[in-house]
Amino acid sequence: MDVVIYHNPQCGTSRNVLAMIRNSGVEPHIIEYLKCPPTRLLLTQLLDRAGLTVRQILREKGTPFHDLGLGDPSLSDDALLDAIEAHPILMNRPLVVTPKGVRLCRPSEAVLDLLPPQRGQFIKEDGERVIDDLGRRVATT
Repeated sequence: MDVVIYHNPQCGTSRNVLAMIRNSGVEPHIIEYLKCPPTRLLLTQLLDRAGLTVRQILREKGTPFHDLGLGDPSLSDDALLDAIEAHPILMNRPLVVTPKGVRLCRPSEAVLDLLPPQRGQFIKEDGERVIDDLGRRVATT
């Protein structure tokens, strides 16, 4: 299975998603989007495939979102895409592309619907058990 992850190694959610991809037996193509951001055309195609708007992919925390006034609902998609092009950190992550679809994987478990079955247990960095020893999702309470 061909999998692409738009990844930020400084992000715990992104690291967990990458680890779950690998736990499924897949070695993904890793694109560190801060170093190599997707083109405007590719990003709009990915968003379309994911069923997301440009506004839904914007990240506020730890970005210049507020300084740039991006919360203004009158801003067009083109204006938001201009901001993402100028500041790739504004793109929320991780974005994962597989033959099963495209998804913004927040929470990290969202990636599981795009992958083959997990190959054994998976525990997130924070200690939360997501997959049991048999590769099954652990029910959350």
